[in-house]
Amino acid sequence: MKKSLSLAAAIVAVSTVPAFAHLDPAEHGSLMAGFTHPLSGLDHILVMIAVGLWAAQIGGRALWAVPASFVGTMAIGFALALGGISLPFVEPAILASIVALGLLVAMAVRMETAACAAVVGVFALFHGYAHGGELGVAGALPFGVGFVAATAFLHLAGIGLGLGIGKLSAGGVLSRILGGITALAGLALIFN
Repeated sequence: MKKSLSLAAAIVAVSTVPAFAHLDPAEHGSLMAGFTHPLSGLDHILVMIAVGLWAAQIGGRALWAVPASFVGTMAIGFALALGGISLPFVEPAILASIVALGLLVAMAVRMETAACAAVVGVFALFHGYAHGGELGVAGALPFGVGFVAATAFLHLAGIGLGLGIGKLSAGGVLSRILGGITALAGLALIFN
């Protein structure tokens, strides 16, 4: 039990280490720039881990369907940005996603897996669009592959954390506390 919790905590801690700045694609390559991009912003990290925590709370098919919905819809948002299609309210939607997903975890909301996948999919569209808008000089395909891989990694960290603390006697409460902290962090980001 402690081993699972320690492993999940280590994964989360390691995933945030490179969260200091975006890498220059000319210097580090488009794939690494894309991979580090979601790891370089607290907004991205909070949402990706919250998606994994929520999927772990729900269990069953949601363990893969909810994160897969996020990753797939995020790729669509990325393509929309690359195609020059305008999407309004990107930054407010990203900030709202932190609060909303944090609250869903904090309240341990359980819905049908398809509904959960749809909820995260709506938010993922905006996250993907933001990634596309921040492409810069990076090559679109390697950058996209990199940020999709990093997003999946963060989802797995959230799932691992959720499953690890779920095995503890107070695991349900701890997950909910993490959700509340996520929502509060989202509010702090909104008002900063």
